[in-house]
Amino acid sequence: LLAQGQTVSLTVTGNSMAPFLRDGRDQIRFRRPDRPLKRGDMAFFRRPNGQYVMHRVARVTSEGLWLIGDGQQLLEGPVPEGRVFAVVTQVCRKGRWIGPGHPCWAFFRGPWLKLLPLRPYLRKFFPDS
Repeated sequence: LLAQGQTVSLTVTGNSMAPFLRDGRDQIRFRRPDRPLKRGDMAFFRRPNGQYVMHRVARVTSEGLWLIGDGQQLLEGPVPEGRVFAVVTQVCRKGRWIGPGHPCWAFFRGPWLKLLPLRPYLRKFFPDS
């Protein structure tokens, strides 16, 4: 479907993107990237072991992308951009579809990335986000 230019929807599995997205509760819509990825984008990529992962771009370097889940502390990378097969365009969070421009989307793509060292302490303010 992605190769045909279509948008695909999936239910989130796993907790690496909490508190923004929750396992089994939330959904994402994604499509093939049509531009270079930048900090804050949510990218879907495939690890060398075949595992599919959706994380947020924390840093873009000449070596590749450095990604991290919203609920994680450690960056993963560099991931070559060629391993990224999709970018998230919308999320259904708590039953409501949101995208770029929504305050919650903006918080997690911006300030939340800068607060990486404080995430363990801040997570208690998002008990069931």
